[in-house]
Amino acid sequence: MKYIKWTLCLVVILFFSLGLQAQIKNSFIDNNTIDTVKDVLVKEFGESNSTRIDRGVTQAAQSWTQEDGTKEEFIEFCKSNFIGDPQKLELLFKRFEMYSEMIAGYNNEMYMDIKQPVELNWGEILPLDERMSEYSPISHLMDDFFKNKIAFIILLNFPAYTLEEKIKSGDKWNRKEWALARIGDIFDSRQPASVEQEITRVTARAELYISRYNIYVGKLVDQKGLTYFPEDKVLLSHWNLRDEIKSNYKEKDGFAKQKMIYKVMERIISQEIPGVVIDNPKYTWNPFTNTVYDNGKVINAEREPDTRYARFLDIYKAEKASDPYYPAYPTHIKRIFEQDREIPEAEVEALFTGLLSSPEVGQVASLIEKRLHRKLQPFDIWYDGFKADSGISEQELDKITKAKYPTGEAFEKDIVEILVKLGFSKEKAAFITSQIRVDAARGSGHCASSLMKSAKTRLRTRVTKDGMDYKGYNIAVHELGHAVESTISLHDVDYYSLVSVPNIAFTEAFAFLFQARDLDLLGVKKENPQEKYLEALDIFWNSVEIMGVALVDMKVWNWMYQNPDATPAQLKEAVISISKEVWNKYYAPVFKIKDQTVLGIYSHMIDSALYLPDYPLGYVIQSQIEKYMEGKNIGTEMERMCKAGKILPQLWMENAVGAKISVKPMLDAVKEALPHIK
Repeated sequence: MKYIKWTLCLVVILFFSLGLQAQIKNSFIDNNTIDTVKDVLVKEFGESNSTRIDRGVTQAAQSWTQEDGTKEEFIEFCKSNFIGDPQKLELLFKRFEMYSEMIAGYNNEMYMDIKQPVELNWGEILPLDERMSEYSPISHLMDDFFKNKIAFIILLNFPAYTLEEKIKSGDKWNRKEWALARIGDIFDSRQPASVEQEITRVTARAELYISRYNIYVGKLVDQKGLTYFPEDKVLLSHWNLRDEIKSNYKEKDGFAKQKMIYKVMERIISQEIPGVVIDNPKYTWNPFTNTVYDNGKVINAEREPDTRYARFLDIYKAEKASDPYYPAYPTHIKRIFEQDREIPEAEVEALFTGLLSSPEVGQVASLIEKRLHRKLQPFDIWYDGFKADSGISEQELDKITKAKYPTGEAFEKDIVEILVKLGFSKEKAAFITSQIRVDAARGSGHCASSLMKSAKTRLRTRVTKDGMDYKGYNIAVHELGHAVESTISLHDVDYYSLVSVPNIAFTEAFAFLFQARDLDLLGVKKENPQEKYLEALDIFWNSVEIMGVALVDMKVWNWMYQNPDATPAQLKEAVISISKEVWNKYYAPVFKIKDQTVLGIYSHMIDSALYLPDYPLGYVIQSQIEKYMEGKNIGTEMERMCKAGKILPQLWMENAVGAKISVKPMLDAVKEALPHIK
């Protein structure tokens, strides 16, 4: 499950916080010219504008090249286009906000429409579809804005601020000042269209690879030749494989199924999986011995080439090509943490390692072991037993959801009632529903947000030919959390430049908030006085699992930057080694098993370029929001929180719940819960 962050060169105002870049060496515009322009403008517009003039001229000079004009033409451009009149500056701001929504919105619609054949369950994917999905029709947009001088008008008139400056002064800024600062964030990099196009191409290629990574588990057998799944059961890696492990804690032969799925995961990570069993129902496969059968006869099946890691490397190389154009943030790692999330990598890592090193991990692991009446297995990182028991099996839940939602359209029509159950007014629920379209996804599911008020957010989830099974419903509720957040953030935020939430982790928090209530929304009662404590342990254990996965993702990206010429085979070995390293440090002490690679299974690591840390951050934020919302109306509070828009993460949290991002509330909830759960 993933929240799609479309890579639109203009729409960085929604998803990136781009700070003022360091002075580019060998800039065409020299310091004497810059000083001359500043002096001229200060004389004309007064000292009251000196700070804006200083920053604006410097920003424009950094990106001005010889192709843009002579030094004299630069001086004339600044004299003609700097706006000192507050009323005219306000008009420029409003007009640019209008253009931003128009251009971002329509380009986003075009991009999403182009990708429909590969993202939706439309049947056969043609070679043309694959090529089109790799094409970005707007990759040249940033180039155009610099060539026609639009970018320079914005650079000249709207100062950009570094993350440090925002942290220092942001709490004193009013809404308008924040909106102006976000306008200043937009054009800090003059990245060529060819670089953006390559990022789009390799990302689309990786996404398509992942969306086709289906395992026909009904064709899996063990050493005795036994199979445990319905013959037509197909699971997408990694989402459905993981969820299958989760769903089998109370099922007949559940332990055998879990061990089989786990072995499949290990084969995928090591690329020992036979290529012919991927997205192919023809062959029978024993993942324990790695033997493939065709009509009962053993065949010689070659392993999948290191395609998984080749796709990963493609994205790394494409993102690395951006580095020279961001001198203040010269790696994708810095850009994703300090620009996108606006939380430095070290701070995020400290949050994760602080929780993983806490004594509560061992205490909860011990409780799980007692509840299972067996020693922990590595796949128990996905233990799903901390849920108030509905007394209904997943097969029974499948029947309920398939009957209720035979199509995606049926789920779409029910969104109004779902939102009313969550506390939204009927009027607000109806409006939000009118802004969401539900489609049957080819992959696991995702939410693709609208970027203009006249278009709809697209919610995708898996819908089988006989309806939406429980897994698809669970994903749909998660993605609905994204869709509701993005709808409120688009329509209720006061300035377009502040549309969205601080970063993806915040929308993940709302998605988790919705997902945790999936059975309640389905009308399945959980009569359990311990529900509050079980939910606290469930969020905690989910966080324990995904924080390790995120640490692996972070460490692998650092490894790639240290080994820029690595081959796919070398990257594979690095992922395996780092997965074992993180496992041995944080998990082996409580699982009593060493050298496990399971933390490297997540598909996001392959196609989403450091997306994974947003999940554990989302859980941390969710736990704080859940605590705050106790006894309050979820709909009302969510509307209030989302209206804050894209300000700094810590400021958003203080506005939302009165405290900064912290794992302490989650740990406190676990301490409170443990004595109550037997």
